[in-house]
Amino acid sequence: MPAPTDFYALELLLDDEDRTVLHGVRSFMEKEVQPLINRYWTRAKFPHEILPGLAELGIAGLPYAGFGCPGKTPLLDGMVAMELARTDASIATFNGVHSGLAMGSIYLCGSDEQKRRWLPAMARLEKIGAFGLTEPDVGSGASRGLATTARRVGDAWVLDGTKKWIGNASFADLTVIWAKDVDDGQVKGFVVEAGTPGFVTEDLQDKIALRIVQNARITLDGVRVPEANRLQRASSFRDTAEVLRITRAGVAWMAVGCARGAYEHALEYARRREQFGRPIGGFQLVQDLLVKMLGNITASATLCARLSQLQAAGLARDEHSSLAKAFCTVRMRETVGYARELLGGNGILLEHQVGRFVADAEAIYSYEGTREMNTLIVGRAITGLSAFV
Repeated sequence: MPAPTDFYALELLLDDEDRTVLHGVRSFMEKEVQPLINRYWTRAKFPHEILPGLAELGIAGLPYAGFGCPGKTPLLDGMVAMELARTDASIATFNGVHSGLAMGSIYLCGSDEQKRRWLPAMARLEKIGAFGLTEPDVGSGASRGLATTARRVGDAWVLDGTKKWIGNASFADLTVIWAKDVDDGQVKGFVVEAGTPGFVTEDLQDKIALRIVQNARITLDGVRVPEANRLQRASSFRDTAEVLRITRAGVAWMAVGCARGAYEHALEYARRREQFGRPIGGFQLVQDLLVKMLGNITASATLCARLSQLQAAGLARDEHSSLAKAFCTVRMRETVGYARELLGGNGILLEHQVGRFVADAEAIYSYEGTREMNTLIVGRAITGLSAFV
């Protein structure tokens, strides 16, 4: 049966085999991750001991077919992202970076030889991936303003520049670096393997959100990458954008999961917390908050489910992912705020879980395209007029 908080039973859109996968993810997150997550969030450390269990779930590279990947539907991939974020948004982000951004770059932009070389080990989580696009001075303007350069020298490329906010980078086995070719001005992708001279990572400190994710600043100083490590089907930022279109949809699903996790903890709190001699869940204003949260979650999940169907049919466009990301993250932010409100002062204590979702929602709200940037993508699609600078 669908989870009680799956109010419109969207899980029933999955076949029996895929529901089994989803329920396995739910069980793992509840039993293995939930008991330890606050401790790691406080310390801002990644729980590497959960990786073998994650690997056994077989969810890395979930929507990709062949090369050791499961070849499942976009709907299952999205629901898995939601399920991960329902317990912890950082673990969902780790998976999104590794499976969506890093593996997705290789799957969509790599040659068959490159896919055979890297994807099977990544699907087994034997090799961890990262994705280096954002720079200290370049976020939303990555399509035009990348400062990291790539220069062809014989049978190799030399990369120079700096990246920032790169999840998984400090412990990744390989990082996809996007850099501008100095000869033709086009953005190209390169797989940089750990230990390559001139490739240095430094973890960012004192984050207030997604503290478990190890975001790093990467310095590339004369990093030599063989031509064999240049993604052979990435010749411009259009190819980078193809990866982002898919992963942006995944972030919308993560937003649903983050909101759902906060809601479920708030609902449980409302059932057991007593004031004036009875559970606060029996008060009208508390029920109003709960219904607002459930409405936001259900509307967002339904939107994402339809987006996944469009992806499966090959009909999803940039604006579809952008609308989902913009809408769902706004509703997420509102929902975790309602959950925090319901808990009163207890809402800021980690022991009650909701405060972690409130903090992590701030990162999900911004990454993979801010609300404003995604709004402009949708606005251009519906008016035929570009409002970009």
